[in-house]
Amino acid sequence: MAQTKYILKKVSSILPNLLILIMLISFLTSCKEAGTGENDKGEASLDEIELTKEQKYEILRYEMISTQIISRGISDANTINAMNTVPRHEFVSENQQGIAYADHPLPIGEGQTISQPYIVALMTESLELTGEEKVLEIGTGSGYQAAVLAEIVDEVFTVEIIISLYQRSKIVLASYPNVTTSNHDGYYGWEEYAPFDCIIVTAAPDHIPQPLVEQLIDGGIMVLPVGPPGLSQTLWKVEKIGGEVISTKITDYVSFVPITRDIR
Repeated sequence: MAQTKYILKKVSSILPNLLILIMLISFLTSCKEAGTGENDKGEASLDEIELTKEQKYEILRYEMISTQIISRGISDANTINAMNTVPRHEFVSENQQGIAYADHPLPIGEGQTISQPYIVALMTESLELTGEEKVLEIGTGSGYQAAVLAEIVDEVFTVEIIISLYQRSKIVLASYPNVTTSNHDGYYGWEEYAPFDCIIVTAAPDHIPQPLVEQLIDGGIMVLPVGPPGLSQTLWKVEKIGGEVISTKITDYVSFVPITRDIR
C-alpha cells in the first residue's frame, strides 16, 4: 500500500509537465501541418514555419508554464490550466506584449504592476480552489489575476481603488461573465457580497486587515503579502477555523506595491 501511494504521488507530480509537453508537441505538429500543406516536398523544419502572432504567444505561454511555474513546484492542475488558458499579453500595454510572459513583473501605470507569473501561480495555488468558490480580490490592477481566478471558480469579485486601472481592467474583463468589478477602497472588502470562500490581496498592507478577516467564511483562506512599503514582504496564508485565525508563512522576500487607500 505504501509503495502504491509513493508511485501515485510520483506519477501525479510529473503529470503537469507531461501535459504541457503533449500540448506543445501537438501544437507544433499542427503548425507544421498548416505550414506545409499537402505537397510532395516533405515536411518543413520548424524554423521554416511562419507562425501567427497568436501561435507565438501560445508557445510563450507553454514555456512560461514549464520553465517558471511547474519547475518551481507548482502542481495544482486548476492553476496550471488557468494560466495556460489566459492570454497574459492582453493585460499589458501593446509595447510590452512581447515580454508579457517574461519571468518578472511589468509596470501597468499609476505606479502599479502585473505580478510575476510565478507569484500569480503561487498565490492561486495557495487558495486551494476546487472550482465552486466565491472569491474576493483586492487590487484588480491589470485584471490578469482576476481572469486566472475566473477560469477556475464560480464567482470573482474584484476591487480596484485607482480609477484609471479600474476602467481599463473592467473593459478587458468584460469577456468573463463571472467577474464583478468595483472602484472603492479594498481595505474594507466588499460587504455587499460577503462572506467569501477565499480572499486574495495583490498589494501589501502593513498588517492583516480586520474587515477582510470578518468577510471570510469559517474554513476560508486568504492569501496576502504583509510588510512595510519599499521593502520585501512576507506572503501569508490566513485560515479562519472555528472563529480562530491561523496564519502560515508561504514565503519571505516577495515584493508588492503597497496597498493604496485613497481613490485617485
